[in-house]
Amino acid sequence: MNLFKRTFSPEQVAIFEFLKTSKLFARLNESELDLFLPYLHLRQYKQSEVIFFRNDPAQALYLVKEGKISIEIDISDKFEPLSQVGKGSSFGNSALLRYTKRTYNAFVQSPFAQLYVIPQVNIQSIFERKPAVQAKIMEALAESYHDTFHALIRSYRTTQGFLELTDVFKDLSYGN
Repeated sequence: MNLFKRTFSPEQVAIFEFLKTSKLFARLNESELDLFLPYLHLRQYKQSEVIFFRNDPAQALYLVKEGKISIEIDISDKFEPLSQVGKGSSFGNSALLRYTKRTYNAFVQSPFAQLYVIPQVNIQSIFERKPAVQAKIMEALAESYHDTFHALIRSYRTTQGFLELTDVFKDLSYGN
């Protein structure tokens, strides 16, 4: 038994287990996950509420605790759904990169949603202090982008160039 190993409360362990349902945090141990606890802000949203629009500055990462979020692109004056994310999923992952803007719109689709919000400034602070944590999260982000690109190419090939974006995003997992 390691007498110097930090112990965590049942509430902290529950949050760690939740965070690990997101691919971004799945590789982190409890001590690494603990770095994020002070910056997790639980927010309540109502149906149809906008979380962010395309071209907004990417100032926070979102993790879905409860509810469904619609990921959509805007074309002319219409919104076209790409995907729906739920419990344990992350979105707004561009906040992991400095000086980025949102590439899609995010709206609450369910009657309500609870989201953990982690401000970008806090994420970057952790990355600066703990490069190993940054490496693990960025590797997970790279894998996610790889999976998205792979799905895009697969869809393009199977539809012979008539791409339906919802087909690209339907099999992608944003969480576990």
